[in-house]
Amino acid sequence: MRSTLWPALAAAVLAIASPSQAQNFPTKAITIVVPASPGGAIDLAARLIGQKLTESTGQPVLIDNKTGATGIIGTDFVAKAAPDGYTLALVASSHAINPSMKKVMPYDAIKGFEPVVLTHVVPLVLVVTPTLPVTSVKELIAYGKANPGKLSFASSGAGGAPHFSGELFKTMAGLDMIHIPYKGSTLAHPDLISGRTSIMFDTVAAISAQIKSDKVRALGVTTSKRSSVLPQVPTLIEAGMPGYETSTWGGVLAPAGTPKAVVAKLNLEINKALSSPEVRQRLQDAGIEVGGGTPQQFTAFIQSEIVKWAKVAKDAGIQAE
Repeated sequence: MRSTLWPALAAAVLAIASPSQAQNFPTKAITIVVPASPGGAIDLAARLIGQKLTESTGQPVLIDNKTGATGIIGTDFVAKAAPDGYTLALVASSHAINPSMKKVMPYDAIKGFEPVVLTHVVPLVLVVTPTLPVTSVKELIAYGKANPGKLSFASSGAGGAPHFSGELFKTMAGLDMIHIPYKGSTLAHPDLISGRTSIMFDTVAAISAQIKSDKVRALGVTTSKRSSVLPQVPTLIEAGMPGYETSTWGGVLAPAGTPKAVVAKLNLEINKALSSPEVRQRLQDAGIEVGGGTPQQFTAFIQSEIVKWAKVAKDAGIQAE
């Protein structure tokens, strides 16, 4: 849902919220935990939203980066926090992938939280080394089938959306490809550019400069709509892979048991922040598509993502550790 529709949301959320609870919240500082290092998409979104929340509520919003274990450490901190709306998490898509990667989780990815709002979506893009003699997805698949075992796909690390996007592509295309994980996408770029690895799924934000300088070749973006940053690049669906759709995304969670009125107030204020022209421009300049919507929509989205990635893990033979 476009965040420009937030006035319509306002009527809906205020209708279900207790007036006293909604109007009195917040009365002190809010902390948004970012379970990742500074500088990424969820960190940028958290800081932009936090600034707008401070302006609209009159209360300070603190950003706390708690890294480790593909987001589990910071997210677990919020899961165990007081359910009062003053400690929130801005999680990434790894939140929906972790249950497929870990046999034991310290929290339930659904029941442990009150989803507040989807804040943004970051399209991924399939890129290939310029040494590969292909210019389209169909040519890539044909090359892979004619040269079994010769293709490798790099990723920013095991268990992230880029890794699982590669596994989904491998399964849907019926290709024999070796996964080579790196500690971050930028560390993978030199090997991709030189041809030591064949292909990669990376965020538009991280790889667009290499695409525009012709250091790598873009074949398709993973979302159902083209990226505003790379409008000339077709979607993978357009490129001949019907049903293929992935992304990395971000969204705000509150601890389970947070009053619905508080969740509704947070949803309203964050939708307002996302509708700000300044916030929208900053995110779009970074290759990030603006989110928005209701808590119910975000809940359904997380559930669908968990199911989707669990199937990808099963089909790829990935065993939870």
